Amino acid sequence: MNEAHPMGYAYGLWSLVMINIALFVGFLLSFAKPNTKIEWRSFGLFTSFIVALFVEMYGFPLTIYFLVSWLGNKYPVADPFSHVNGHLLNVFLDVRSDHGSFLHVMSNILIFAGAILVANGWKAICDAKDRLVTTGPYAYVRHPQYIGFIAVIAGFLIQWPTLVTLAMAPVLIIRYLLLAGKEEQNMLKQYPEEYGAYMQKVPAWIPRIP
Repeated sequence: MNEAHPMGYAYGLWSLVMINIALFVGFLLSFAKPNTKIEWRSFGLFTSFIVALFVEMYGFPLTIYFLVSWLGNKYPVADPFSHVNGHLLNVFLDVRSDHGSFLHVMSNILIFAGAILVANGWKAICDAKDRLVTTGPYAYVRHPQYIGFIAVIAGFLIQWPTLVTLAMAPVLIIRYLLLAGKEEQNMLKQYPEEYGAYMQKVPAWIPRIP
């Protein structure tokens, strides 16, 4: 317990930082399976996002320190270093910050749905056995795994926004968009007719509503 914040200081939990990073990155890595250098760099950047997130969530609340120093007594909570007040979007919108709040539930849905989408995308790739993948989530969108990663990023930003992750998120999303474009060029070279027809039938990012 920190002497400067004897009642509400809820950080310095470095074991939780390490456990959450290992569990989350390990789970996604087991399904994402980066192959090329650019895929490994993109996954490394995503890992950096996760590290920065959990370091501030459980380790050292850098963003809250900055906000308190900038806003002083105008900061909208009386106990800024309690864990519940780390949900900054809830704090500034002046809504309840417990785990049952709408924003917290929505963020969890995005995180878990994104992780499941990454896992199902990898399963479809494995089932295709070096053929063009058009089953599973690939039957609805052409880049389900990247959509899954973006959903995870969006979910964490809603739940626990920080200055570092807010700066990193656009960079990550742009990298996924560029990587998707590069992969489509490679697929068109490898399967010119099949993938061309697949592109006409299946949207890249937003599934068609029947």
